[in-house]
Amino acid sequence: MTVDSDESQVTASYLTSDGDVEASLRPKSLDDFIGQPRVREQLQLVLSGAKMRGGTPDHILLSGPPGLGKTSMAMIIAAELNSSLRLTSGPALERAGDLAAMLSNLVEGDVLFIDEIHRIARPAEEMLYLAMEDFRVDVIVGKGPGATSIPLEVAPFTLVGATTRSGALTGPLRDRFGFTAHMDFYEPAELQRILARSARILGVELGEEAAAEIAGRSRGTPRIANRLLRRVRDYAEVRADGIITRDIARAALAVYDVDRLGLDRLDRSVLSALVRSFGGGPVGVSTLAVAVGEEPATVEEVCEPFLVRAGMIARTPRGRVATAAAWEQLGLVPPPDLAVGGIEVRASEPQLELFEDR
Repeated sequence: MTVDSDESQVTASYLTSDGDVEASLRPKSLDDFIGQPRVREQLQLVLSGAKMRGGTPDHILLSGPPGLGKTSMAMIIAAELNSSLRLTSGPALERAGDLAAMLSNLVEGDVLFIDEIHRIARPAEEMLYLAMEDFRVDVIVGKGPGATSIPLEVAPFTLVGATTRSGALTGPLRDRFGFTAHMDFYEPAELQRILARSARILGVELGEEAAAEIAGRSRGTPRIANRLLRRVRDYAEVRADGIITRDIARAALAVYDVDRLGLDRLDRSVLSALVRSFGGGPVGVSTLAVAVGEEPATVEEVCEPFLVRAGMIARTPRGRVATAAAWEQLGLVPPPDLAVGGIEVRASEPQLELFEDR
């Protein structure tokens, strides 16, 4: 039995179903933040140094894949500085006036968080340069030859930018950040600790083996881990006694079509089409998308990143190619000349037993 839904439970992107629950699970301090030890240590030094000097810290850029805690870290930065946090996003700043209005409302010491900062419009970005360096902006009033520039002072603030595509930032914008941190995928043990903490907050009894089961399917991403925990909780409360054991976790995740590697139905469809329909490739992403009945952007942005990271798909100049790990994941014998690739899977546990066609 499977649950049909337009929302994949293992996408790292924010879903409307995450709602306010995700906010309640966010850590509130650096000490409460699990994982990212290098980033936490570096940030602790940056923030502590600024507090000792009685000033604002350098502007901070957080980069990394979605769902790893960049927004949570921005909130923690504001909390550690005892400052107010103002939130916006790059796509919301379409005009310089949008940014000027936000900057004019800042008070000294505020933290301005711009999510998806790589998508900020060019006029707003150019205004941001001056605000970051000199804490002032020039507002243009009027049009044509009669236009005048009015300088506007901005209270000293700290900009925290978040991006999933640091390479898409322009050089001038990137260079104005005094501290840049890249957030990495989490280890299973770290995800288990996150799940244990989330279970306590949600009032759910979660066994250690069950936490390991969910963590192993979470693609190294806390957002996915917490989402899967909520889905397993639903299953445990509706079809069992509310206690999440390993068997309950496995049964629940089978209902939601998430296998032991964290692959969902669409991921497996992409692998199956690549191997069975195109002999392992190479094949272009548009052709592959037609084969699975999805948009090319969905295959490229939702499925492909994890399949590449898992070593099941290789991107080549001629198109996508299935590695030996993809063939083996489908229970097929790979051609002898393929690269092995693939992430490690617990031995002796069949990967497709819950998803075989019957």
